[in-house]
Amino acid sequence: MRKILIVGIGSGNPEHMTIQAINALNAADVLFVPTKGANKAELADVRREIIGRYVTNPASRTVEFAVPERRTAERTYNQSVDHWHAAIADIHARLIAEQLAPGQTGAFLVWGDPMLYDSTIRIIERVRALDTVEFEFSVLPGITSLQALCAAHRIPLNLVGKPVEITTGRRLKESFPNKTETVAVMLDGEQAFSKIDDPDAMIYWGAYLGTPNEITISGRLSEKSDEILERRRHAREAMGWIMDIYLLRKGADFDEA
Repeated sequence: MRKILIVGIGSGNPEHMTIQAINALNAADVLFVPTKGANKAELADVRREIIGRYVTNPASRTVEFAVPERRTAERTYNQSVDHWHAAIADIHARLIAEQLAPGQTGAFLVWGDPMLYDSTIRIIERVRALDTVEFEFSVLPGITSLQALCAAHRIPLNLVGKPVEITTGRRLKESFPNKTETVAVMLDGEQAFSKIDDPDAMIYWGAYLGTPNEITISGRLSEKSDEILERRRHAREAMGWIMDIYLLRKGADFDEA
């Protein structure tokens, strides 16, 4: 039986690797590294650095594969993601069948944590549903960008005794500020925070967390929104890509609900 390991590798700092993740990579016969074109070469470079730094198994080998771009034209968001996942699942199925012999183990190095706004688990389940290659799989957690964000700003994620919501930029207006006092926002290509009008809201924003290019800005949303938009625009132009996350909050510890 082939075995697949879905390994969380942290949000950009090779030192985010857990001992469990390092042991998993060393147990693999094949290490699968996704590439996303020249503009996102750094994402693959971090994975290569992790392998070079921690993998000591002389029998292991690395296989790189290109990830197709998600097509959005004339498709709803759900349709575009569904078609994209299907295309990636076909690639994964081929990799597992062609690169792993029965009894061997392959590891996919997943940015951040595989359980938090990452689709690798769903895609591997799609591969199983295709029923073209037999395997079992395990998931190993990693340091998330949300953890890295709170650590960088030296803040707790939650207010005392109060909940936290994790959402996307597309759904932010459904949650903050009227429903949830603390909301973590991922996958916000539209900078939805700039449309929030609340004088009491605070923002804790970070980009490229864990990498040498890390940027963090915090303060009252009404005072920091324009600064974040400008820094984000310049960073994206300079790097060719951006990966950012932020926390919005109002209220304080021990406020009455």
